[in-house]
Amino acid sequence: MKALSNLQRDAKFLTGALSLLKWTKGISPDSDFLVPDDFERAVDDHEIRIAFRFEGRLTTYAEFDARANRYAHWALQRGLKKGDVVALLMENRPDYVAAWVGFSKVGVVTALINTNLDSEALAYSLNIVGAQKLITGTGFEAAVHSAQPFLEQPLDVWSLNSPVFRDIRTDLKDMPTHRPTRLRRAGLKGKDTCLFVYTSGTTGMPKAAKLTHARVRTLMRNFIGPCEITPKDRILEALPLYHATGGVCAVGAALMCGASLILERKFSASRFWDDAALNGATLFVYIGEICRYLLNQPERPSDKQHQIRGGFGNGLRGDVWARFADRFGVSDFKEFYGSTEGNVSLLNIDGKIGACGRIPPWMKKPFAHVAFVKPDMETEQPVRGEDGFCVRAGVDEVGEVLGRIGDDNRTRFEGYTDKRDTAGKVLHDVFEKGDMWFRTGDLMRKDKDGYVYFVDRIGDTFRWKGENVATNEVGEAFSRIQGVETANVYGIAVPGADGKAGMAAITASDELDIAGLHRLLAERLPGYAIPVFLRVQKEPETTGTFKYRKFELVKDGFDPHQVRDPLYVYNAEEDRYEPMTEEVYRKVVSGGGRF
Repeated sequence: MKALSNLQRDAKFLTGALSLLKWTKGISPDSDFLVPDDFERAVDDHEIRIAFRFEGRLTTYAEFDARANRYAHWALQRGLKKGDVVALLMENRPDYVAAWVGFSKVGVVTALINTNLDSEALAYSLNIVGAQKLITGTGFEAAVHSAQPFLEQPLDVWSLNSPVFRDIRTDLKDMPTHRPTRLRRAGLKGKDTCLFVYTSGTTGMPKAAKLTHARVRTLMRNFIGPCEITPKDRILEALPLYHATGGVCAVGAALMCGASLILERKFSASRFWDDAALNGATLFVYIGEICRYLLNQPERPSDKQHQIRGGFGNGLRGDVWARFADRFGVSDFKEFYGSTEGNVSLLNIDGKIGACGRIPPWMKKPFAHVAFVKPDMETEQPVRGEDGFCVRAGVDEVGEVLGRIGDDNRTRFEGYTDKRDTAGKVLHDVFEKGDMWFRTGDLMRKDKDGYVYFVDRIGDTFRWKGENVATNEVGEAFSRIQGVETANVYGIAVPGADGKAGMAAITASDELDIAGLHRLLAERLPGYAIPVFLRVQKEPETTGTFKYRKFELVKDGFDPHQVRDPLYVYNAEEDRYEPMTEEVYRKVVSGGGRF
């Protein structure tokens, strides 16, 4: 990849920013032009073009709209009204999008449920939004039945492919295909809720974030301009549709401009490039770990036999970015930063490897609602000065990212269904009395050119030997070692020791020398940052959106009686990792650790 000059980067950033503004201008919390209006306008402009390519079947824009209209009329026939909630527990398929778009046409809110949930977690997700009906796809009978004892109210369950639940397919066949009148959603504004999308649930129960019509419209359009998407493009989407990146950003990037969405039922690393070539994909949507999984596949002559020119997503580490571009010939990534519910959005438009966004020094004013403040790692709260206000982080200093809460579309924070969850994300009196800022909980640093780099989550960074350890940076060091496939790093308490010792749950190939791994890490990390403990897993612990789960790993600890995976501990005297036997474990917990 040829490096760009600063002037070229600035020009590319400005061009991309203007194109983004072109696609999102006019979106307002007070407008009565809503998400279904966006879809209907797109259908009118592109009705004969292909909207979805799914498992060999093609769906035109007009056919998609007719399907969405059937869902809208079904909702009306079932007595649903504006503000009522229907939950979707469904695998990726065009009907998923048709359902929630159809419901939005008559003012019904859709909750996009994580398909990995069952039992109490599934019931909790349904309860907190007050879902009145649940629509499922294939194979969710056991999950729904396991949730029944925990439901606060009886749930009317329908399915596209179940012999147990009520068959919605038959009802849909009898529904009209014409659009319901806009009067069915009269009175709704951009600030009203369109979707409930849940946080990933890396710790505890998922939280239901409110996505308003204005927010959904913005997310659907954010990448069209910067990625230069046209009706000729075909976007490969293998992320779960219950996730905002796949289910809102990717869907909108394709369908708002006449492009085609190549929809995969689920991600498959072994089939990815074959499917991309077969369907003529030109762009793809990613989470960083997807790119790592693809790199871990055996090299093939067909690695570059595709038409994909770039992609958009988040969580792509710099080392993976460079290797991915070299091996697969895909380098035009639009890496972004933003949470489902948050009011801070950043985009790396000009392609600086490793950055998740940019705030150029010459564009400070448009980004005045974004701030970086120094964190106190012990209290997990921002540092405040003698005046009581938060202290801003300087150039290349690590700081927590905050977003000022206001009334316009960019700065609104709608919060969660649980008011306590909402209150926990709002920081008061940050830079002046009475101001309110959204806490992202993410630590980042900004360089002199305004490029922003993700460092870690606040709760994930821990102190060991008097130093702050960023788990994300340790994970990057692991990723540069041959034989390490994935590394999930976290801090863990050790009896008799101050702070938390590092532990890494890794997956690795057979040729990796575990005993000598510490010496390889020492070439890349300071001593205090190298994990004391290792846990070798066959498969990584991830959420449905490929984010690492740490809550269970921290709870398991390093007790060989509790953990079935092979465990190792660093032996400082011999400078190597050794197996965690019962004898070694007793020494560690009695304060006799040799690290």
